Amino acid sequence: MSDSATTPGSSVHQKIDTSVPHSARIWNYWLGGKDNYPVDEEAGDAYTAVFPGIVTIARSSRAFLRRNITYLVSEAGIRQFLDIGTGLPTAENTHQVAQGIAPESRIVYVDNDPMVLAHARALLYSTSEGATAYIDADVLDPDRILAAAAETLDLSTPTALILSNILGHVSDYEQGRELVTRLMGALPSGSYLSINDGSRGVDPVFEAAQDAYNASGAVPYNLRTVEDITSFFDGLELIEPGVVSVPLWRPDPSATAPEIIAEHGGLARKP
Repeated sequence: MSDSATTPGSSVHQKIDTSVPHSARIWNYWLGGKDNYPVDEEAGDAYTAVFPGIVTIARSSRAFLRRNITYLVSEAGIRQFLDIGTGLPTAENTHQVAQGIAPESRIVYVDNDPMVLAHARALLYSTSEGATAYIDADVLDPDRILAAAAETLDLSTPTALILSNILGHVSDYEQGRELVTRLMGALPSGSYLSINDGSRGVDPVFEAAQDAYNASGAVPYNLRTVEDITSFFDGLELIEPGVVSVPLWRPDPSATAPEIIAEHGGLARKP
């Protein structure tokens, strides 16, 4: 793929702006990762000073994704994944979970952050039976994403589309719906859609912290109501328990009693 980021170079590093905090790097910091800069740590610490619960949200989001993928591979028989807005590699990435269960799984990651691009090699390690690829593209360009993904995935067979904490970066709600419709429209019956995003109307302290972050000059992230998040699944068959606070989505049997947090998500099948 001409647009694939398989060989990070100096030109990539030159595009990384270390003077402005970036959501992917801050998220990595909250997850305990090392791929961030002092400006990101400062922004992350300022956020947690107002709302310490953001670390729980970040880690609960990652756990939700792991349980989604486990279900998709073990129960739904999915072997192809298109993960858009993957962010920086941390623990339990999509390919690690999927190929850990079914080594033949094929995964395409999509992101347009230059630091993620510089770490593409970390994402590209794959089992010999499967494949892992990376596309440098923006979620706002679904046609480019689909064309490039088709070089690794067979989009005529059921595929799971992963949109984890990415639709909040699409400021216009209707545009977000159109993007989801376009992407799922290119996938066949039996495909799945996984979405989770920060939710409004659950925790006013979280909302105040996010509004302050958006006003700081960083790349904004828009919280949406649970109803709006649910509407992204229109026309699809939601898997039980539907769209819920992410700790409540099929929690691990050994987990402590899950709490409701301002991060909602679900998984649905295309009929």
